[in-house]
This record gives sequence, C-alpha cells and structure tokens, in this order.
Amino acid sequence: MSSSKGVAIVTGSAQGIGRGIALKLAEDGFDVAVNDIPPQKARLDEVVKEIEAKGRRAVAVTADVSSETDVKAMVETVVRELGGLDVMVANAGIARYSSILETSVEDWDKINSINLRGVFLCYKHAAAQMLSQGRGGRIIGASSMAGKKGAALSSAYAASKFGVRGLTQSVALELGKAGITVNAYAPGPVEGPLLDAGIRSMNDTIAKSGGSTDLKAALLGMTAVGALGTPGDVAALVSFLASKEAKFITGQTISVDGGINFD
Repeated sequence: MSSSKGVAIVTGSAQGIGRGIALKLAEDGFDVAVNDIPPQKARLDEVVKEIEAKGRRAVAVTADVSSETDVKAMVETVVRELGGLDVMVANAGIARYSSILETSVEDWDKINSINLRGVFLCYKHAAAQMLSQGRGGRIIGASSMAGKKGAALSSAYAASKFGVRGLTQSVALELGKAGITVNAYAPGPVEGPLLDAGIRSMNDTIAKSGGSTDLKAALLGMTAVGALGTPGDVAALVSFLASKEAKFITGQTISVDGGINFD
C-alpha cells in the first residue's frame, strides 16, 4: 500500500454522488471514511470493499448528519480508526418539491436539517479537528444549481442550498489563515437516486395540479452540453478541491451543471 495523502470523510456516500466522490478520493490516495444513515449500512460496507480493493484503508460510520451528537461521534471515530482528518466532504442531502402553499413546516425543517444544518455540523466539527491538528485541511460542501438560481416548487430545497453558499463563504473567512480552505460544489442534473427521487417528487406535485411534463427532457434542454451529468463529473471537481493544488481557492461554490448557470 502506498503512503496515504490523508484521511477523508464523505457523508451520504452509500450511493450516487457521494459514492462517486469516495471512490475518486481513494483513487487519489486518501484513506476514506464513508457515511450514511443506518438503513444504508449494507451499501456502505460494499463501498468500503471497493475502496479497499483500490489499496486504501476505509471505514463505514453510520450517522445522521442533522444530529450534532452523531456528527461529533463520527469525526471522533474516524480520527481514532484512521488517524486524523484532512478532507471533509459534507455531501449528504435530500430533495423534496412542492408549492410554497403545500410545503409544511415539517417538510421545511426536514430538508433544512439535512441539507443545511447537516453541512454546518460537518463544517464545525471538521474545523475543530483540523485546527487541533495544525496541518490545514479541506472542507467541501454540497450546494446545487438550485443554490445559484431558485425554481418553482423548490422553495425549501433552494433555501437550503443557497444557505450552504453563505455558510461556505463565512467559514472560509474564519479558517483561511489556518490553511483550511472551504468550498462547495453546485451540481446540476446528475444521474442517480437523488435526481430520480426529485423527479418523482416534482411529477407528483405537477400531477396534483392536473399538469404533466417530461422533466428529464426539460432538464436536458436546460444544459449547454445537452447531457445529464454523472457522479464522476462531480467527483472530479471535488478531487481537485481536495488537492494541495487548490490551496488558493476558498469561499467558492463552483457549478458543475453542464452550463445551466453561468457566474
């Protein structure tokens, strides 16, 4: 086994974008802790096997990122098992879509508890560990194309993803002089379970109003490249942000959306 580039945590990594990021960081030479909620433990164990097959150490840690107790314990477990923390990828997120009139307080709170509070808690406890180590680090969070431009039926989701941008900018200013960069990625439509769940949710909402549309075709039509993304497209960006070459990039939320939003 070659020497490790460091230790990374990737939340929400049992499948989809998170799994892609975890495997890419392992290919880059990081030892990787994969995280998801307890019902995803079997899938996490499979990702651990895939990482170990690449010659890297790996550990699966189940935790609910909306719980500070869980996030703190997750970081402590990873430090104990793998020896430290150099990269935190706060990827876990959920998507639900409804009109503002039909968005319940419970749905609002659930979406924001995972997509925004979960990112905040990962940033907070990763920062504490990285500062105690004194060797810098990389903190990376999941925003969205909906965090660059809002959309109908997306009030709670867009608010959570816009929030990640503000959080990322603020924490970058706090941690930069310690050699810790803080950035986010803003995916567009990426093939996988989150997109499928989002399309089902939006189709249900549109159907209730008597409408219908081919949402996947509509998303394709929004992109400049005429294609949906893959988890590997997002993982490639995260790979660079996690690298030593990205030391002069911080506070940014970078679109990886096939040309839907232009900064």
